[in-house]
Amino acid sequence: MSTKTKAIRGMRDVLPDETPIWQWLENKLRRLTFRYGYNEMRLPLLEPVSLFERSIGEATDIIAKEMYNFTDKSGEHVTLRPEGTSGCMRAVLENNLCYNKTQRIWYQGPMFRYERPQKGRLRQFTQFGVEAFAMKGPDIDAELIFMVRDLFQELGLTQYVRLELNSLGTLEERQQHREQLLLWFEAHRDILDEESIKRLETNPLRILDSKNPAMQSMLEQAPKLLDYLNEESRNHFNTVCQIIDCAGIPYTINPRLVRGLDYYTRTVFEWITDELGAQGTVCGGGRYDGLAELFNPKALPACGFAIGIERLLLLIQTLQQNDNPLWHFSANVVITNEMNDDGLYAQTIAEKIRSNINALSVVVDCSGSKLKRQHHTARQNQCQIIVTINKDHTLRMWDLSGAQQLTIGEKELINWLQKYYQKFLG
Repeated sequence: MSTKTKAIRGMRDVLPDETPIWQWLENKLRRLTFRYGYNEMRLPLLEPVSLFERSIGEATDIIAKEMYNFTDKSGEHVTLRPEGTSGCMRAVLENNLCYNKTQRIWYQGPMFRYERPQKGRLRQFTQFGVEAFAMKGPDIDAELIFMVRDLFQELGLTQYVRLELNSLGTLEERQQHREQLLLWFEAHRDILDEESIKRLETNPLRILDSKNPAMQSMLEQAPKLLDYLNEESRNHFNTVCQIIDCAGIPYTINPRLVRGLDYYTRTVFEWITDELGAQGTVCGGGRYDGLAELFNPKALPACGFAIGIERLLLLIQTLQQNDNPLWHFSANVVITNEMNDDGLYAQTIAEKIRSNINALSVVVDCSGSKLKRQHHTARQNQCQIIVTINKDHTLRMWDLSGAQQLTIGEKELINWLQKYYQKFLG
């Protein structure tokens, strides 16, 4: 008895009726990056495990529990990439892209983490990332926030998301804060849950991110990293806030905002929604000036953000009361065939229409169904024009928007379609 083959848990197919909304969103993302002068980079799915062990930190959940790593046939220890920033930094350094110049880069593609699958969280997920290199001032931090603000405005989501900011300071400032944080947590060890006790030895800053209700009061009173910033870090963060204030973007300073990756420094931010339950972070980013030095002696200032596409689409579809027609593919013209023969003439007509009006989508019904079923399918798929080839090879055309019917020749059909779609064809 054969066993039904299914997709791997946590990895899902994007079916044909879903891809139009992906394409709709991807077009908006490309337009956004174009407006801000960012160029696309395409990164490999496989990277050396050592890249992420150095950049993300061996104590993080991603390295300890979630990476899809293996030894390939050459004996190299490789992994499916769990995030995009480290690979982007590797590519910039390897190809010397910042030699005497800055870089603004974006990328999109699948990432892989072995997590517990749930709504808004998959083991293969698609990430849209933006990275800016060789710019150390607070103005580029603010620019990234402007980009995300513009995207949410374009998508009609502004009222459903909120911006939270924090500064993680430099490595030295974090170390001072870490020492005080350890003393605080040790004094309240009896309140810590099992996961937090594990993090006490590896990454105590992440304990601040705990959602355990029993720990919230204690965490609110814990030493705050903002109190340990030196003058330079404080001025950097204050200037970011001033630029955002001038742009009229509301935000909250959240001293417990830490992000999940070890390479962040100074400015960090998240855009959060209350519409998706526990999976509330729609966008996260910040500055990571120390990342390059893990691979290269020379420092390289950098900052960026990432958005999970599946989670953003989930938010859009959760809030949208009526489907956007741009989310659905529908052919402009469907050719149906009363004769139900080999379809030679139907394909010939379709080719003539495509060659004369290349902006149209023209579909030939090759189902072999009866004419009534062909028309029903065309209407169900929201096509605009139905052209039927009658038994005597005459053409009958239905304009579904105006309920107009015409018996028409080939040349007249093409002329009619050119006039009909003139407003779209310019």
